[in-house]
Amino acid sequence: MSLSVEQATQAVYESLEANNLDIDFHIANLKEAMTSEGVKEAKFAPEKLAQNNRAGRKMMQSYFKKRGVKVVFED
Repeated sequence: MSLSVEQATQAVYESLEANNLDIDFHIANLKEAMTSEGVKEAKFAPEKLAQNNRAGRKMMQSYFKKRGVKVVFED
């Protein structure tokens, strides 16, 4: 059973809250869900991030990009 993009995104949020526990696994699931749903960008709500500052968001974007997932943040 594959996850939806929404479910995979929620799993990433939970991993970030748990000090990045299994983050690479959750990123891989998110990438798979995005591919199956034809989604090009993963949207995250900055207020749900552990480090909601510019440096934290840029680090997250860079880390995810290296794993093939483009991250954007909601306004």
